[in-house]
Amino acid sequence: MMERISNQQQVLRAASPAAQQAAAQSGAFGAMLQQELSKSAEPQVAFSKHAISRAEERGIEITPDLVDQLRGSMVRAQAKGATNILAMDMEKAFIINVPHAKVITAITQAEMRENIFTNIDGAVFL
Repeated sequence: MMERISNQQQVLRAASPAAQQAAAQSGAFGAMLQQELSKSAEPQVAFSKHAISRAEERGIEITPDLVDQLRGSMVRAQAKGATNILAMDMEKAFIINVPHAKVITAITQAEMRENIFTNIDGAVFL
C-alpha cells in the first residue's frame, strides 16, 4: 500500500499542474463516494430460521414496517455499543444480535410475562 501511495505521488509530481489537479479531484471524489456509500448502506436485518418459525407459530406478522422498526432499533443500539438487544412493543418482542444484524427469536406478549430475558445488554422500544 505504501508503495502504491509513493508511486501515485511520484506520478503527480511529474504531471502538469492541470493533470495534478484532475488526479487529486478524482481521488477525492472516489474517497467521498466511498464514504457516502458506506453511510447510506444501512445494515439490513436478517431473520434466523428459528425466528421465522417462532413468528409463524406465534402469529407474528413480519411486515416491511416492522422490519424498518427493527433495523432502526438495531442501528440505535449499535450506536450505544449494545450487542444483544430486546426490541419490543406492547404486543411482541424480538431478540436481535446486533453485530450480525440477525433477529434470533420472536415472542408474543403472553410469553413475555412468563419469561426472563438473559444475555441481553440493551432494550429498545419499537
